[in-house]
Amino acid sequence: MTLPTPDTPDTGAAASDAQTQPFMRTVKSFVKRAGRMGSGQIKAREELGPKYLLPYQPSAIEFEAVFAGLAKLGGQNDAQSNGQRPVVLEIGFGMGEATAQIALTLPDTNFLCCEVHEAGVGALLKRIGENNIPNIRICNHDAVEVIDHMLPLASLDGVHIFFPDPWHKTKHNKRRLIQSPLVAKLAARLKPGGYLHAATDWEPYAQQILEVLSAEPKLKNRALATNPELAGYAPKPHYRPLTKFENRGIKLGHGVWDVVFERI
Repeated sequence: MTLPTPDTPDTGAAASDAQTQPFMRTVKSFVKRAGRMGSGQIKAREELGPKYLLPYQPSAIEFEAVFAGLAKLGGQNDAQSNGQRPVVLEIGFGMGEATAQIALTLPDTNFLCCEVHEAGVGALLKRIGENNIPNIRICNHDAVEVIDHMLPLASLDGVHIFFPDPWHKTKHNKRRLIQSPLVAKLAARLKPGGYLHAATDWEPYAQQILEVLSAEPKLKNRALATNPELAGYAPKPHYRPLTKFENRGIKLGHGVWDVVFERI
């Protein structure tokens, strides 16, 4: 996704983001892949896209309208019965394997998922159809523009960023997604008590993520209070599944680092 650019939102975010240092508009944290969509993905997009795809718009969205009707499907507390189900933003879901499993694990939470790659969008739509997953909406658009223009301040209960491109070469580190300008935007859009959960299998990136999130004054590290022996990293939360890729890496001795911070 494109790295943060100067905000021009009409969601009330301008004042909050005014002190954020933007990146150069030409720098991107993703490479637009040209992978072809399979026939199943194309069919899923045609049949399920009208219901589950959320078009980009340069104005704030109302989550109750976006996820209309879901409050009746589950949830036992008063907030959920009134349609105020938790909303989690996921940035970059790849082929959607973990996203679908998380949505099934947390059926009373709504997920707004951003991905720029067409094949991944088609794959997640296919999983939604196969598993009858009602609590996902997909925005096939640059997540930073979605954050800037579509998400009101203090509107999110959580943010998931799992295995973002680590950009291994030092000269490419500036392209990494999780940097201070984006984290400031996300922190401003989290409700008090909301969380930001990032995971990576590249230790140098894990160290950078921990450093960047620790420097954001609106966030605090949950692991420091509950698991100080983990040096700031968090145990893998129950809702994040082990993907085939991750299991393969673990068998080869590769580590995975979870970082979970909370909005103060």
